[in-house]
Amino acid sequence: MTTPAQIQLMLVSEQAAPNLLPALDPAMKPREAVLLVSQKMAHRAQALQAVLQESGIKTQTVPLPDEHNMAALESILMDVATQRDGQSLALNVTGGNKLMALAAQAVAQAAGWPAFYVDVDTDQIIWLDKTRPAQALTQQLRLRHYLRGYGFTLAEGIERPQPNTAWQTLLQDLIINVGSLEEAIGQLNHLSQEAQRSLRVTLSPRQREHHGLDALLRKFEQAQVLKRQGDTLVFATEAARSFANGGWIEHHVYQSVSQVTGDLAIRDKAANLQVLGDSGQPNEIDVAFMARNRLFMVECKTARMNHEGDLKANDTLYKLAENCRRIGGLGTRGMLATYRPLRDSEQRLAKALNIEVVAGRDLNRLGERLKQWVKPKA
Repeated sequence: MTTPAQIQLMLVSEQAAPNLLPALDPAMKPREAVLLVSQKMAHRAQALQAVLQESGIKTQTVPLPDEHNMAALESILMDVATQRDGQSLALNVTGGNKLMALAAQAVAQAAGWPAFYVDVDTDQIIWLDKTRPAQALTQQLRLRHYLRGYGFTLAEGIERPQPNTAWQTLLQDLIINVGSLEEAIGQLNHLSQEAQRSLRVTLSPRQREHHGLDALLRKFEQAQVLKRQGDTLVFATEAARSFANGGWIEHHVYQSVSQVTGDLAIRDKAANLQVLGDSGQPNEIDVAFMARNRLFMVECKTARMNHEGDLKANDTLYKLAENCRRIGGLGTRGMLATYRPLRDSEQRLAKALNIEVVAGRDLNRLGERLKQWVKPKA
């Protein structure tokens, strides 16, 4: 194997993965990274630097005042070549805009630097001088590094839920009986939300007469999620209350992801992530996983989204699409997993926003849907 260059020259863009992958790969890892940064990519460069420095890689930034001026770009790059004369340097042409890549490649050729392109779909380094064969990357990005590369940090540790046997049986029952439990699930959502502080809530007269809710509560009581004391529900723990308040669908999604991890070469996965950006405002991700060096995010909903006063499906879809773009970059994919089917207009909006929807009875075949969603399109 060729000795890795001591310095990697990177073109900073919206996408962090193409620069992080070869820098963190043991066979490619440099001791220093030189980042070429346009003014509008300054925030991306800061996030990239944080990950690189955390991994023991020294960094230097080279500002590009005008990334659309070919002569200016070549001049700046030639200055880098002069300063780094005699040093071991390789150029990563994957980032930046096309003009930056062309200018960098021209200077690299003149300076005798090897240049490469990162194919994130195939996990390969493609050397541009054609004398070296494609090189497989051995490093796969983990959630923490990927999110950090886009300027986000995890507020807490990564959660990987493992429901107990009783909850697992209940979970299977809820998924199998999608449709017949919709109204009762809505009532339970409301009750468990009301019990958020005390873990206790009193049934209203109407709720006490709701036969569907009564049957559902017996299922949750049998699973030891809650118990009934007269007209009062008492949740076993905060985790049990959260499970009843729609958390069970997150467990189902996470388990389904776990079951297809091998088939889809999923490298990292987590549930109930709290992600912080520069503003410090927390962003919640119900389920997230890394596959093909891309971030996949799943929003889980059991609440009604088509009644007056309820959270609207359109709002949920817009928010998910925006979070995908903002948190994980252009390559991030989003899915809405919902207990209740969406209307045709909402389905059309999801398609326009490139959001995958798994709703109602399709939850029972979520593993198959995940495979269709994650695998590269032919």
